[in-house]
Amino acid sequence: MSETQFKPKKVLVLCTGNSCRSILAEALINHLLGERYLAYSAGVAESVVNPFAIRVLEEMGIQTSGFRSKNVSEFLQRDDLDLVITVCDHAKESCPVFLKPVPKVHIGIEDPAPYSGRPDAMDYFRRTKDEIMEKVIGYLNDHA
Repeated sequence: MSETQFKPKKVLVLCTGNSCRSILAEALINHLLGERYLAYSAGVAESVVNPFAIRVLEEMGIQTSGFRSKNVSEFLQRDDLDLVITVCDHAKESCPVFLKPVPKVHIGIEDPAPYSGRPDAMDYFRRTKDEIMEKVIGYLNDHA
């Protein structure tokens, strides 16, 4: 690396409640692409982080302490975001206007939360993690 420090691109992953998909995407981007991207996540309405999302991340050896559901309002005054990725239709349709124009991309991911009460819930959350790996991580790798 030269004298000029490389600055990672800042990405906000936006979902409805910031409980599953956006949390998983934030963690996976930071874990797998942390040298190129710094990811955050938020919801159009804050919620509670789904414990199954935490379990999936822990299975991968990803540190999960400090994860919390955040409202997108925490990010509206920032002028340093390079990209907003919406992972659900509701967030895409209600994506707010940021202080500085920010490129947006929609990458729809199925919500595993409705399966939380089932005995096979982890299967759905693992599939969501795999879908994020394929679609979101794949997109960022292709558009770095």
